Amino acid sequence: MRTLDNGLSPARRASRGLAARRACPPGEQAQLPLPKDREDPAALLRAEDASRLPELVPVRHERMLASPFAHFRGSAGAMARDLAAGPVSGLGVQLCGDAHLSNFGLFASPERRLLFDVNDFDETTPGPWEWDVKRLAASLVIAGRDNGFDRKARRKVVVATVRRYRDAMVQFAGMRQLEVWYASADFAEINKLLESKLSKAGRRRVDKTVLRARGSDSLKAMRKLTWTVDGQRRIKADPPLVVPLTDLLPDVDREALEQRIRDLLRRYRRTLETDRQVLLDRYEYVDMARKVVGVGSVGTRCWVVLLQGRDEHDPLFLQVKEAQRSAVAPFVPRPLRASHSPANEGKRVVDGQRLMQAASDLFLGWERVEGMDGARRDFYVRQLRDQKGSFAVERMVPRGMRHYGELCGWTLARAHARSGDAIAIAAYLGEGDDTFPKAIGKFAERYADRNERDHRRVSEALRPGGLAAVAAG
Repeated sequence: MRTLDNGLSPARRASRGLAARRACPPGEQAQLPLPKDREDPAALLRAEDASRLPELVPVRHERMLASPFAHFRGSAGAMARDLAAGPVSGLGVQLCGDAHLSNFGLFASPERRLLFDVNDFDETTPGPWEWDVKRLAASLVIAGRDNGFDRKARRKVVVATVRRYRDAMVQFAGMRQLEVWYASADFAEINKLLESKLSKAGRRRVDKTVLRARGSDSLKAMRKLTWTVDGQRRIKADPPLVVPLTDLLPDVDREALEQRIRDLLRRYRRTLETDRQVLLDRYEYVDMARKVVGVGSVGTRCWVVLLQGRDEHDPLFLQVKEAQRSAVAPFVPRPLRASHSPANEGKRVVDGQRLMQAASDLFLGWERVEGMDGARRDFYVRQLRDQKGSFAVERMVPRGMRHYGELCGWTLARAHARSGDAIAIAAYLGEGDDTFPKAIGKFAERYADRNERDHRRVSEALRPGGLAAVAAG
């Protein structure tokens, strides 16, 4: 991916942003045109189900029906289809592709600093920077409605978030390249800034979240996910969410699948840095299970693998997750698309994550493996838990969500500045100009209305016989 022409001076790059501003005025970003031949959301869901494990499709439906926000979380591709019908600036970055507010959170860097960053990259692909901003903004409105915020409160949250994105992009536009690359959201420093802004109850919630994140590691996962059977550590069953391999397949098939995953881990090793290969070699395979994760990802193939270091009190849990084609990529305007299709979808996810995050998981890598059905599938690998933590969106009050949104806005701008042209994007936004933030405030409310309609339509279709009627129609 190449989104920055180093042959251009800063002045020329700013002129490029101003030209984009004239071609697509920021105020027009409030528009939400209806795509031609917009596919019924229930039919789209049914099409996506085709690549999922059939026995897990009901779990996916149940999670998506829980609320309009849950439906939104599982509909990144549907939103990209809608965005493709609207205006774009023509300035590209590496997109997260699914930058809703619950896909930001805490995790530990390899140096054991607690960072706040984007933490989900299944849909990452090159594309228009404003698509990530619009998905974040829409998620704030949808979550705010779920929490009972009135329209004025929701607007304040969104406008504050997008202003923070704008101001951060202006800041990054004035930095040297290495300064942008080294920028990170160290949560110890963020927490100090939040102390004076949050209520006592808000500070307590933040402190609890940090404590939970600090305690979330492989030892905690071992206590929660495993037990001892005949003197051996084994992953506990919690069907259909966690199904050990011993419960999933008969002996012959189980041994064959286990060998495939072992081979995957052995080959995946080459995608790590040399020092991390040495570290991985110090662990031995113990057990594995199929695990359900997320909302939109439910039904894709995901394994949790238990490894052991010096003894049973030295565990390492790796998550081996299927990487399908980005649901966003097909809708990206042709000039901003990747120059070629990824050779491996797992590598696409890993490359996007490494490009957007300030620091990435020690064991992040990828591989391709042939399944029991003969199909070849791509996977990426990372630690299951490494001081990961997320904030309870459903308990946020307007003031807390505004501060959280601003933190997400800064983080997203930093991620975009690493791959895109911060100078051009900053020029497009305009320093101190509220046109774009206010336009996105209007867009987010409009998209929340559309999401609610889609949620109702899918809910109706998922009644007994509903999807069958959609398929017949």
